[in-house]
Amino acid sequence: MAIFMDPRSQSSEFKLGFIFVSVAVVFWGILPIALKLSGQFIDAVTLTWFRFLVALVVSFAIQYLSGSIKQFKGLDKLSWLKMALAGVLLIFNYVSFVYSLKYLAPGSAQLNFQTAPFFLAFGGVLFFKERLNAFQLSCFATLALGMLMFFHPYLDFTDGPSDVWKGVMIVQFSVLSWASYALIQKSMIKRLSPNNILLFIYLFGIFAMAPFSDFSQFTVMDSSQWAIAIFCAINTVIAYGCFGQSMKYWPTGQVSAMLALTPVISLGLTATVVSFGWWSELIKGAYIDPLSFTGIVLIVVSVILVQLSPMWQKRRALRSLKAAA
Repeated sequence: MAIFMDPRSQSSEFKLGFIFVSVAVVFWGILPIALKLSGQFIDAVTLTWFRFLVALVVSFAIQYLSGSIKQFKGLDKLSWLKMALAGVLLIFNYVSFVYSLKYLAPGSAQLNFQTAPFFLAFGGVLFFKERLNAFQLSCFATLALGMLMFFHPYLDFTDGPSDVWKGVMIVQFSVLSWASYALIQKSMIKRLSPNNILLFIYLFGIFAMAPFSDFSQFTVMDSSQWAIAIFCAINTVIAYGCFGQSMKYWPTGQVSAMLALTPVISLGLTATVVSFGWWSELIKGAYIDPLSFTGIVLIVVSVILVQLSPMWQKRRALRSLKAAA
């Protein structure tokens, strides 16, 4: 007997998936602006320590109530070492991205972070023997071209690298740190859930960053500064939570493609802030001429296509199997 899904149920799942992934995209789009503002009253390491603390409390409550803490039993020394290394890498990712905002506008930093899927793909080739097809390699080429087009106003190095390029290099270090963390997480996925890996990393980060954090900064923060710090802390929890929920209703490739719109949201929000003159002494808009705008389009399209290509490959494989049968 054929079983058909109720169209109303499909519509409901689509709407829920769209709502969750949209919230994740918007929150991740806002985050660089909030991080830029936080740089005026708290250093990157201390802010990251605070963000990890809030995430630890929320994650522990969720994992404890779901009975998932017991997964930690029976882990060998190598697994603990891998998680510690993942913790160091994620700390580098968080802290260095905040530092990059000293040199880049929030939207530009978020756009520059879109190289992450490509670092991850190359890591899969190196460590998991995955393969890249010609289509994916062409996406890498168009991404590189898009980056050059977007940052073309800053390509004059006669007086040495500009602050913008310092920011670009710091973001790429942040991307490399994140991709390395993600690859370690993938290598442990059969032994520990991603949420438990993050739970350990948050706990590890609290102790690892404590000696380098200046807790006295919390005692002189006013209410608006506390609001920014708390927003930065809960932003990742909400964004990752909504991202996880969206995966229940939408295919992975579709969710990933939507996340590629994050820099567009960030650029748009940055432009809005600049147009209203908010925090004008701190937040400046990126210089976007027609060539730079074309670069933005190339970057976003390249990331979307490379995210969707595995899904297309699976569909082609299924069609071939059906045709052969």
